[in-house]
Amino acid sequence: MNNELVEKVRLARTAARPLACLPTEIKNLALQNVATALGSRQAEILAANAADCEAAKATGMDEVLLDRLRLDMDRLKAMAVDVLAVSALPDPIGEVFDMRTLPNGLLLGKKRVPLGVIAAVYESRPNVTVDIACLCLKSGNAVILRGGKETVRSNRALADAVRWALTEAGAPAEAIQLIEDTDRALVGELLKMRDLIDLVVPRGGAGLINYVRDTATMPVIAGGLGVCHAFVDRTAELAKAVDIVYNAKVQRPTVCNALDTVLVHKDIARDFLPLMATALAKAGVEFHGDAVTLEILQQQPGLNLKPAVADDWGKEFLALIAAVKIVDSLDEALEHIARYGSGHTEAIITENYPSAMRFVNEVDAAAVMVNASTRFTDGGQFGLGAEVGISTQKIHARGPMGLKEITSYKWICLGSGQVRP
Repeated sequence: MNNELVEKVRLARTAARPLACLPTEIKNLALQNVATALGSRQAEILAANAADCEAAKATGMDEVLLDRLRLDMDRLKAMAVDVLAVSALPDPIGEVFDMRTLPNGLLLGKKRVPLGVIAAVYESRPNVTVDIACLCLKSGNAVILRGGKETVRSNRALADAVRWALTEAGAPAEAIQLIEDTDRALVGELLKMRDLIDLVVPRGGAGLINYVRDTATMPVIAGGLGVCHAFVDRTAELAKAVDIVYNAKVQRPTVCNALDTVLVHKDIARDFLPLMATALAKAGVEFHGDAVTLEILQQQPGLNLKPAVADDWGKEFLALIAAVKIVDSLDEALEHIARYGSGHTEAIITENYPSAMRFVNEVDAAAVMVNASTRFTDGGQFGLGAEVGISTQKIHARGPMGLKEITSYKWICLGSGQVRP
């Protein structure tokens, strides 16, 4: 087994115990130090990231992944803001809840505790290194970080900043471990270490997620494809609908909560589609439309139109491409989403309250939006500070995973001498 992996996982396991008992003020000081380091070490971090980007370009990495890899001053500042947001959140560890007194006088309840050691296996996004490390720190979990080979320099610079921040605050820096060996076989070894690792969280493409889910011997919390729909109902306000669809598709098309398919009620299609297409075309969006959509838009100049094919429904484009379909009713929209949705985020744009509530009640997804962009499904936007990932599972954690989603609890029982009869 890989020596670096064994050593760092054992160090994390050893550090997990003191970290679990660390006072809130020490954890918050460490997080504030992280935010400071992202600024003071900006030149070093950006230089490492630039080297990663150049190496990735040389291998032919496509623009979608390059966008996820790239850091700049604004993204570093946003990362620092998220870190400070985590420091400002209540510490979940030690929370006592569901307390009650039993007929025999025993006081019974639950106390929130860390999971222990969390492993994160991820691709492309160096910001994940900071997000997960900081959430694990605040929630008292040690963490094993294993990013992709394309981000090894960026991740090293960021992890060094985080470990410095812990040391300066008097926290155990060994609780944050970055695996720098890029050998893919190492991931398989990590996924067998269930005696030392309590949970693994994969973040990346379907191939990585499926591999981790199928191989891991410890529990896995995983997201899946982010196939996101917006249904423009017959009562939708046109300007509002255009703004929402534009933001959901264009604001950052390479992420999992970006819009993929627009479903449009037939009664509003001829008024809405030209407005939507004109706005999105200015951003370079390519439209894959059904026959009715093409018939409505074919006379409109300047559009990049293609006939939709079967694979367009249920596809996560991660690009400036939108599938468009006309539906006869809310029922048809719900059926389409049930068939092709990935359980990530779905949205309805409507001024009809019963339709909105049917959509909320019947759509099976981690997040359901009414008159809002799918881009809001994000730990920072939900007030969680950051996220370990976005779970499309239905057990334990669903949607953006913040502090409480990476904790567990233990039962506590306070007695005064009771014995069981």
